[in-house]
Amino acid sequence: MRGLMDKIKKLVIYDTDKEFYAKIFPNSVPKKDLLRLRIMTQDDLESVLVIERKNYLFPWEEDIFTDCFTAGYSCWVCEYNDTILGYSLLSIAVGEAHILNISVDPVEKNQGIGRKMLENLIDVARGRAETVFLEVRPSNTAAIALYEDVGFNEIGVRKGYYPAENGREDAIMLALTLF
Repeated sequence: MRGLMDKIKKLVIYDTDKEFYAKIFPNSVPKKDLLRLRIMTQDDLESVLVIERKNYLFPWEEDIFTDCFTAGYSCWVCEYNDTILGYSLLSIAVGEAHILNISVDPVEKNQGIGRKMLENLIDVARGRAETVFLEVRPSNTAAIALYEDVGFNEIGVRKGYYPAENGREDAIMLALTLF
C-alpha cells in the first residue's frame, strides 16, 4: 500500500487538508496554498497551448510538447479548481537539469504560481542533477528577479537565442548549483 501511495505522490503535489479547510472556512486559505501541481498529460495540451500563445509572439506548437513527452522530460501543470494556470518543463541528463519553459497565464501572474512551479522543478532535479540551467530574455525582468531570488546566478549570454519582432534577442544564461 505504501508503494502505491508513493507513486501517487509523485504524480500530484497537493495538500488535501488545505482544500478541506478552504471548503469549511471560505477565504481562510490563500489561493496560492490551493494550487495543485501534477504531471502534464496529452489531454492538457489544449489549455497549455492557450497559455503558450498568450505569452509568446513565437509560441511552441503542439509537436514540441509531444516531443518533450516522448523524450521523458518532466512536464507539469499547475491547477486551481481544475483550471490550468501554468505549466513547466524540465529535462535532466548527465547530471544536469535544464528548465525548458515556465509559463503562467497572464491574468494569473504575480500570485506565486511561477515560483511554485520553479521550486517544484528544482525539487525534481535535486538528487538527479548537480546544476540546473535556464535561459531567460533580458526583457523579462520579473522572471530574472524570481530566478535570482531563488539563487540562480548569471553565467553567460547566448547571442541571438530568441526570435523577436525585429530579428533576434539574446538570452541570459543562469545556473543554480544544487547541494
